[in-house]
Amino acid sequence: MKWASHVSIKNNIEECIDESIKAVRNKMGDDEVHLTVVFVSPQFKDKYEEIPKLIRERMAPGFFLGCSGGGIVGGGREVENQPAFSITCANLPYVEIKSIYSDTMSLPDQDTAPDVWREWLGVKVEKKPSFIFLADPFSFRGEEFLSGVDFAYPNSSKVGGLASGAQMQGENALYLDDKVYRSGLIGVALSGNIGMDTIVAQGCRPIGIPVKISKCSGTLLSEMNGQAPLELLESINEGLDENDKRLVQTSLFLGIEMDPLKDDPQQGDFLIRNIMGADRASGGIQIGAMLREGQLVQFHLRDKDMSAEDLKLVLNRYKTSENSKKASGALLFSCMGRGQYLYGKPNHDSDMFRDQIGDIALGGFFCNGEIGPVGKTTFLHGYTSSFGIFHPTH
Repeated sequence: MKWASHVSIKNNIEECIDESIKAVRNKMGDDEVHLTVVFVSPQFKDKYEEIPKLIRERMAPGFFLGCSGGGIVGGGREVENQPAFSITCANLPYVEIKSIYSDTMSLPDQDTAPDVWREWLGVKVEKKPSFIFLADPFSFRGEEFLSGVDFAYPNSSKVGGLASGAQMQGENALYLDDKVYRSGLIGVALSGNIGMDTIVAQGCRPIGIPVKISKCSGTLLSEMNGQAPLELLESINEGLDENDKRLVQTSLFLGIEMDPLKDDPQQGDFLIRNIMGADRASGGIQIGAMLREGQLVQFHLRDKDMSAEDLKLVLNRYKTSENSKKASGALLFSCMGRGQYLYGKPNHDSDMFRDQIGDIALGGFFCNGEIGPVGKTTFLHGYTSSFGIFHPTH
């Protein structure tokens, strides 16, 4: 298994493609390319339709996947707010690749059997596939699709992101082999001698302690450990320093423990969701997720320091694994709200990835929503960096 990645920032798309393909071919040598993943900035939107043809004129890309992005990652480098094109290529011996497309408007029924989802997607569960998904944010039934795929493939890793850089439906581009889609979802299922590990950094630090939901209805959280949420938050706030007290006013979130078997959840084990509103009279709060009584929850704060700390924590955790030593290539799906906007400097997440995991090929883009797991469930996130890290299994 061999991966190579490059990003070009020339003003002409043909020059970008020429430079990028030359760079990855130099790294790949004579090895055949089985999978090519590309990301292209909206400065080239007038050329979106030509890109598959331009690539095929210059190389045999194997299976071809990609999309438009408001910021582009390639060669372990992040490029924002300027023309950019990245290409990531992989030589994957003994790996089966299956292309996926759906408009996601006619999904199987949520109550149907897993086999119905597997037949609809055309991927056999016995092959233990890993999935990369790219979708158009204006036409993607995200939570329903991901819950269905989790239901059908509970032991499979899933990662990806929503195309970005467009203001309305029809302006994004999704690339799958020779076709350019303007809506829906595309992806690949990878089976055989390949494993994909996922890292999801949600950029938050917990405050207070985990408590159980004792009363809720849908997305309304009424009681935590028998106490009104706002009342509990006031008691937590009293013990915070001045900086954290300011963040409570502007950057407060709720973390929801997704593994009911964990009694002592750690940072990174919580699904982070927005607090949508509060009712001063009852002390209840509205959360951007469906809730159930008995779930463990904990308030979280976010800023650039916490985001950096959280990413370092999850990367360090992965660095101690056996698979990290075999990692050959990776894709990064990062929120448009991260990057220079959050950190005030370029390449923050990709630099930290290289420092912790090593100088392996890293491509990706800045998304309108990131796909990745928390616990054993796959979610659509915001403000997140979601990595898929690839390695041979034998």
